[in-house]
Amino acid sequence: MARNIDLNPVSAVTTGAVGQPGQRVFYLQARRGPTTITIETEKEQVRALALGIHQFLEELTQRFPDRTDLDDVDQRDLVLQPPFEPEFKVGQMGLGYDSDQDLVVIVAQALQAEDQAEDEGVTARFWISRGQAKAMADNALDIVSKGRPTCALCGRPINPDGHFCPKRNGHTKDLIVQ
Repeated sequence: MARNIDLNPVSAVTTGAVGQPGQRVFYLQARRGPTTITIETEKEQVRALALGIHQFLEELTQRFPDRTDLDDVDQRDLVLQPPFEPEFKVGQMGLGYDSDQDLVVIVAQALQAEDQAEDEGVTARFWISRGQAKAMADNALDIVSKGRPTCALCGRPINPDGHFCPKRNGHTKDLIVQ
């Protein structure tokens, strides 16, 4: 049987990473009162969510020009809170909008095992203000940017000890980008 987790509205929402670049684990976390829901994500899911939120907020501003005020978000609300025991690992995420409450809705569905039926999955929905959405997206892009540098040729991350770049085809050991 499917399980739904709903926090409507949240008091805080954030993304964050735990660990060293190259070994980090990314999380999406929402809080409401004593309830904290933490879900594990991939770095690229965090980046896509942040970029999607920015685009979505622009569309909402065009659709609802009278709703442009963004509430302030306390920077402490953008810090992950332990424990980091995820409810599930995200398979896919989406965004929605509740115009009656003027809240953005983040929908995250669990990654499903091959032998798991579709109706056995977990879905989390977090209703957040547009101010919370913007602050979370800005914070997420900042966190993602603090990872390993990427190779200018292949786009893959460069580890401290270097990396194999298929675009160099075995030539030039050191790539210097200025």
